[in-house]
Amino acid sequence: MADFILIIHALYILFVTGGQLLILIGWFKRWMWVRNIVFRLVHLLAIGFVVLEAWFGIVCPLTNLENYLRHNVADHTGELLYQGSFIEYWLGKLIFYEAPASVFTFVYSLFFLVVLISFIAYPPIRRK
Repeated sequence: MADFILIIHALYILFVTGGQLLILIGWFKRWMWVRNIVFRLVHLLAIGFVVLEAWFGIVCPLTNLENYLRHNVADHTGELLYQGSFIEYWLGKLIFYEAPASVFTFVYSLFFLVVLISFIAYPPIRRK
């Protein structure tokens, strides 16, 4: 179950980062689907949530849940059920980095600013 949460976490990150990349490419290639209002609002809210967590020093709920499942779930003998897996090892290396919290807050805030600027400069449109 912890690996499943880690995969969800990776997909969230992929949505935020990959979504912005697709928005920027779509802006120059004139892809109309990247102007979809629902997609753009969900994207803006997704990175906004991350920035608010960083500003207020809140650990990501997905990280907390994964850590709980990976380190606190024990079987009847008291041994941990999750000792590590292929998914944990490789996705963990891609997602988690060691740096001061202020570095992450700065990077997340800067990325939010890029998303917000592209939201304003290349706004979503509603279908008529």
